[in-house]
Amino acid sequence: METESEPYVRLATLRQLHRVVADLNTARSLADTLQTVVDGIVVGLGYELACVNLVRPDGDLVVAAFAGDPAAEALITGRVGSRASWERRLTMGECWDGLRFIPHTEGWVLLEDDVPQWHTDGPDPRFEDEWHPEDRLYAPMYASGGELLGVISVDRPRNGRRPGAWGREALQMYAFQAAIAISNARLRANMQRALVRLEREQQALRASEESFRQAFEYAPSGMAIAEMGGDQHGRLLRTNDALCRLLGRPASVLRRYSFSDLVHPEDIGTLLRTSAEGGRAELRLGRRDGTYVWVSLRNSVVADAADGPRFLLTHVEDIEERKRHELQLAHRASHDSLTGLPNSAELRARLGARLCRRPQSARASAIEALDAAYEGREVHGGHDGHEVRLEAGGAGGAGEHGFQPDGPDRYTASDPFDFPGAPTAPTDGPYDHHVHTVAPATDVDDGTKGLAVLFCDLDGFKSINDRFGHHTGDAVLIEVARRLTTGVRDGDTVARLGGDEFVVLADGLGAADAADLAVRLRNAIIPPIRVDGRAVRVGASFGIGWASCGMSADEVLRSADQRMYIEKRSRSKAHRRAG
Repeated sequence: METESEPYVRLATLRQLHRVVADLNTARSLADTLQTVVDGIVVGLGYELACVNLVRPDGDLVVAAFAGDPAAEALITGRVGSRASWERRLTMGECWDGLRFIPHTEGWVLLEDDVPQWHTDGPDPRFEDEWHPEDRLYAPMYASGGELLGVISVDRPRNGRRPGAWGREALQMYAFQAAIAISNARLRANMQRALVRLEREQQALRASEESFRQAFEYAPSGMAIAEMGGDQHGRLLRTNDALCRLLGRPASVLRRYSFSDLVHPEDIGTLLRTSAEGGRAELRLGRRDGTYVWVSLRNSVVADAADGPRFLLTHVEDIEERKRHELQLAHRASHDSLTGLPNSAELRARLGARLCRRPQSARASAIEALDAAYEGREVHGGHDGHEVRLEAGGAGGAGEHGFQPDGPDRYTASDPFDFPGAPTAPTDGPYDHHVHTVAPATDVDDGTKGLAVLFCDLDGFKSINDRFGHHTGDAVLIEVARRLTTGVRDGDTVARLGGDEFVVLADGLGAADAADLAVRLRNAIIPPIRVDGRAVRVGASFGIGWASCGMSADEVLRSADQRMYIEKRSRSKAHRRAG
């Protein structure tokens, strides 16, 4: 019988407690720790049966370890009791400090709940502190934060008695140490799982990096990684072999550049407008030999998980061949297949680009307006059909040289250029940034420079075509196109309108200049043209029209065509063939 006054009993129990607690720290896994806990109770604390009910993530408790009876162990290990049933048990019976004792006189109500249990029948106690087979003693285990970790259940003390004060204290101390050991075991298990998971993630990352490296290095098209943000924004950090071959530069040299250093000057705007994330652009990049290659850039942003350094991954695809085909198709659509000159559609497009719907009437110059103001005469021919009326100042006028306003078309001389016929500062109208095309008023050169439209029709071409066949006719057309192109300036346009009709657009010419150009071109066409050893001759009739804002492209061409026919009818047939 346990006696509080017997120090040697306490000392022996303390030694056993110390030994079994030391064993708790030798377990290597959570399962080993749980089994060590129940084994220590059976070996060191004097109970024949012990089990640990461990709290699961869902809150219920499972029998995780059992010691003392193999049959009982096989029966209840792994079985689960609900959290509600356990909370009910931990509030019943007698509270022995941190322990909970439920005597058999109260425990009969627990026989039908879902908590796994093992007990044997036995006689009623013969004395007050004798242990009954249906007595229940529980030692709850709590984490440092007060969370329930599990419950130790013990049964059948070896001395057949309920534990005294010292035995209760020993079981309570052991439950406290067991809770620490279980918490540490869980922590070690979590750390081991985390380390395994980290190792797997690192292996996956290394595999991913290796896959990316191989995909980057051995990609058939160009790949580049560039910096984002900071002073070095856009600088190339890494390039693959395909990009180095495409640009004819080694990787060590490319690292000194950014794409803005390599792009064609005409495409720098396209590059700057290309967004970083998902941006696409087609532009030209410079090669080492000074030439440029058409490429397609496709961007994506690479960032680490913590949103740290960001990089720009750029895919560079060689589209030189496709661009060449596109240019060829565009050239075929806008140029004559025989002569290579711009065709009728391209001619009308170029001519229409110079015209607007706003008519450009003859206007009084600023000097003429000032002269008229001082002489008291009228100057007509205002801008947009307005009439500019300039009168000398009189009674009730604006001053000695002022202008009396009289309606919307009368202006004062407070600003000598503030009238419709004078040059005006840009306003907010739709034609503010358009340079109006002006036509000379007459065929006499008055100093006005405009866009001359020379309509050329070949004389005698039909007879050559009928007599010698289309092969000879085509050769004549090709040679005439060459001579016309040679006879004009670089910025002028020579187009084939169709058949044997050609049109020349020459900007910045006066009436005399246009007439001289027509004569030069006619003289260039007249010399014989040799085709297959045969010399043939054609003449040319030219009509000179003038493009002017307010006219359409068809109206301009029709005007030049009419002048050409007037010029053709004014000359005899023989004279036309002679040029």
